[in-house]
Amino acid sequence: MPGAPANPSLTDDAALAASLVRDAGQLAQRMRTEGVETRHKTSASDVVTAADLAAEELVVGRLCSERPADGIVGEEGAAREGTSGRTWVIDPVDGTFNFVQGLDWWCSALALADGGEVALGAVHHPGGDHVWVGGRDLPTTRDGVELPPLADKPLAECALATYLHTSWWGVADVADPFAAVARRARALRMNGSGSMDLAAVADGRMDLWLHHSVPEWDWMPGYALVEGAGGVARQVEVRGYTWSVAGPATAVGEVLELLLGE
Repeated sequence: MPGAPANPSLTDDAALAASLVRDAGQLAQRMRTEGVETRHKTSASDVVTAADLAAEELVVGRLCSERPADGIVGEEGAAREGTSGRTWVIDPVDGTFNFVQGLDWWCSALALADGGEVALGAVHHPGGDHVWVGGRDLPTTRDGVELPPLADKPLAECALATYLHTSWWGVADVADPFAAVARRARALRMNGSGSMDLAAVADGRMDLWLHHSVPEWDWMPGYALVEGAGGVARQVEVRGYTWSVAGPATAVGEVLELLLGE
């Protein structure tokens, strides 16, 4: 099929990923300017818009053309079984509540998993017109410029990003482990987009990210960016919930000890 390389390299995939998230983010941005219909999914803050659906459709269409053997999983329901052992995971608009409210901390994000491992992630922030791409074997770049390795630091020196919805504050099995970590961090920020937070960790504007029960489309793109910047990304089961943490090695190690000690 034209445009579909038989054996795409990681560089080829990274270029495609950057193009896909940029196109998806710009489409969503244009639609927001024109006004989009919004509906609620699971809660008052869990919303979806026509822009989410259109952006996902755009990405899926190009992947079907350019990577026809690969599988697809999208937050808004896109699904296709592949034959290559590779799967693209799509979050067309991450931070939809911010998107709807007119805030700019939202993005388009995707990741490529190959043989069960995350090969790369890409994030486009329309508000700043920035694109991050990276992975374990692909040094993370922002707008094509390689990021410096993350500086190692302890939890006490870290600004911690999360989005622990208020509905969880009264659930002790979530609130207690989280509090054990948060009270030891330098600062706490709840910005509303996991992939944007993780991109900020990768480029050093935020230090550490922690959240529980994270869907793959909210975790995998940023996971790849943090690892590509020399950071550490881990998941651990605590009291029946899976926690995801990413950032400098020392801080991540402390977080895991605190979570597992609860």
